[in-house]
Amino acid sequence: MTDVMQNPDGVGSFTGYAMPVGPYKARRQRGPAYFVTLGIWVIVLVLAMMALSVVATQINQSPVKYRCPPECGRPPTGLPVATNPRYFAPDGSFSVSYPAPGTAYDVKTDDTGVTAELNIGDGGTLRLFSQPARGRDAKTVAADLLGEMYPDAVTSYELPNAILGYEPGYGEVADDWPKGTSTDADHLRILIVVAVKNDLALIAGAVGPFHQFGPDDGPGPPSPANLFIAKDMGKYVNSFMWRGDPPR
Repeated sequence: MTDVMQNPDGVGSFTGYAMPVGPYKARRQRGPAYFVTLGIWVIVLVLAMMALSVVATQINQSPVKYRCPPECGRPPTGLPVATNPRYFAPDGSFSVSYPAPGTAYDVKTDDTGVTAELNIGDGGTLRLFSQPARGRDAKTVAADLLGEMYPDAVTSYELPNAILGYEPGYGEVADDWPKGTSTDADHLRILIVVAVKNDLALIAGAVGPFHQFGPDDGPGPPSPANLFIAKDMGKYVNSFMWRGDPPR
């Protein structure tokens, strides 16, 4: 105040307020909190990214990876259209598609499954049925069936990676000549595929005259099946379902 009073022109002075005489302490002014502001922005961005990630996983679920077989999943575009009738066991233990009556087959059903007699080409019989496994594996079930129905049959070869109803199993192709015959005209070809699940064996079997396939006669790709009815058998083998299997 003394300087201001001694310098009435205001040179080198400033306007202020009169304060009582005494010591004073000025408060230190804090500068901008750059690191705090940056930290808050980082935390907000991380939380926003986490929230978006959760929303993305809920909207677009990642595809399920299957190990096929036996876990082959479901069709990617929806349930398949069923063009053939379906047999359901009376106890609900299994079901299977079978040829529509009145087509190329004469069809009969019973409590164990379906029997279809082919009326064109070489003919033949297709059986789609079940049998209690009673602790047996698929190969033992197939051997017991062949021994019971065709005791003189001779194994031609085993089917590699045999699958029935998308369940790994056992398959075999065998040859049989009825007793008292030895000519090719009497040569029977037998094909059997078995899979076991829930101690229930599901079986697809076919028998008919031996028919040598070739480039101009057969299912198309090279095949050692040499059985006319086998050309129409695949879609029924894969249609088997045990109780509790998901639709496919």
